[in-house]
Amino acid sequence: MSEVKLATETRTEFGKGAARRIRRENKVPGVLYGHGTDPVHLTFPGHELLLALRTPNVLIALDLDGKTALAIPKSVQRDPLKGFLEHVDLLLVKRGEKVTVEIPVQTEGELAPGAYLLEHVLNALPVEAEATHIPESVTVSVEGLSAGDSVLAKDIELPKGTTLAVEDDAVVLQVLAAQAEETEGEASEGDEAAAEA
Repeated sequence: MSEVKLATETRTEFGKGAARRIRRENKVPGVLYGHGTDPVHLTFPGHELLLALRTPNVLIALDLDGKTALAIPKSVQRDPLKGFLEHVDLLLVKRGEKVTVEIPVQTEGELAPGAYLLEHVLNALPVEAEATHIPESVTVSVEGLSAGDSVLAKDIELPKGTTLAVEDDAVVLQVLAAQAEETEGEASEGDEAAAEA
């Protein structure tokens, strides 16, 4: 997994006005918490944080008052229209510590020939992993699957040291038969003809 270093500053101003001022300076307000410590209110460099968060479950090494603290993103708030970062919550972690996170599920391969739809029941898979070795994603083969087939959580091969944090029989992917619109159209025309008769 990726580890990104970020310089940060503690902040003493709170509230909407202070947050707006921080964002005008292209910075992002945030909170660091965990391990029973009091929450620490921080300010992050906006562009660097945005780049770091492009990697799911990125490990962030914070330069905090001359000390380094490790953290992972726990909650990210974005502007619903413009998409810029509004606030971030980070969870303090230690090397060797296990954390529960969700990792993206990616697929490879082709479904069996036919009109099928692949439904992602879970877009992300809850797992437990060592804080400094969180997988960026898992890849699942859907090669040859057809309508009625599904992929369960227990069917997914996880990297060493990573375990499921969800029921083994939880459905992650399922294949559905696509409804043919033409057939439905023809059926409705037949119904109309029958009604006229």
